[in-house]
Amino acid sequence: MSLPVRREYDVSTGEQVPNEWFTPKKQKRVEKESIVRPSLSYWQNTWQVLRKNKLAMTGLSILLFLFIMAILGPFFSPHSVTAQTLAQQNLPPSSKYWFGTDELGRDVFTRTWYGARISLFVGVIAALIDFAIGVIYGGISGYKGGKTDHIMMRIIEVLHGLPYLLVVILLMVLMGPGLGTIIVALTVTGWVGMARIVRGQVLKLKHDEHVLASKTFGASTMRVIRRNLLPNMMGAIIVQITLTVPSAIFAEAFLSFLGLGIQAPFASWGVMANDGLPVILSGHWWRMFFPAFFISITMFAFNVLGDGLQDALDPKLRRS
Repeated sequence: MSLPVRREYDVSTGEQVPNEWFTPKKQKRVEKESIVRPSLSYWQNTWQVLRKNKLAMTGLSILLFLFIMAILGPFFSPHSVTAQTLAQQNLPPSSKYWFGTDELGRDVFTRTWYGARISLFVGVIAALIDFAIGVIYGGISGYKGGKTDHIMMRIIEVLHGLPYLLVVILLMVLMGPGLGTIIVALTVTGWVGMARIVRGQVLKLKHDEHVLASKTFGASTMRVIRRNLLPNMMGAIIVQITLTVPSAIFAEAFLSFLGLGIQAPFASWGVMANDGLPVILSGHWWRMFFPAFFISITMFAFNVLGDGLQDALDPKLRRS
């Protein structure tokens, strides 16, 4: 007994719908077994997730703009960073001086982007040094374990307990104020946080099968950390770096604001903010506004980018 033919009608027109519409499409075996979605690597998938985070992409765009302007910004202005014109002192922003001038008639726009070079340089270099020391120290501590880990962690606790400002002042007295002294001061204890994060990741990963296999074949400690552990920790490390850079930038600005950082004739955002604070009540608001504004948006951009990377790099935290 044959089954009755199924007939369907279009509701809007009342016409009969062809039966071919309900016939399954014939596919070759190769087409059925093919993967529709393309295979993506870990970093490609991370980038796709990060692109969907509008706040993180806004932070990345701001950082790209700041780095580009730090390199090219001074070339957009016809005024030199050190040129002094007392007749043009404390002029408000205008078509000639886009960010106004300071008490010596120097162009604030040019000094702002020269200051960005120093502030961003300090932040990035401090983060890279923290990365190098923290990964090595924390990796060895977590991988060795036992008495070695106990001794190394007690050293970290001692360094973490040192008053940060006291260490900086002592270094300034011994080495003298300057860019190199600031970088050393920021990295004396700045790597402690990175070391703790790396140690925790190593303790979690060192008993995995691929690590045990490398140890069985006689791989050295540094090789196991470099080839087996470090690639699996990069997510947490990258997030920590994005949080270390703004902390270093703010610390440099704070030290320069106190007069312990970059010295004249060099400029940083902290130095410019320190110079602009006494005259802000006199109506010269632009001298304080622009360096403080760029410090704020830099810290904002790094923090939202760090949050976005944390969501993208950790599958458990992904929202999509």
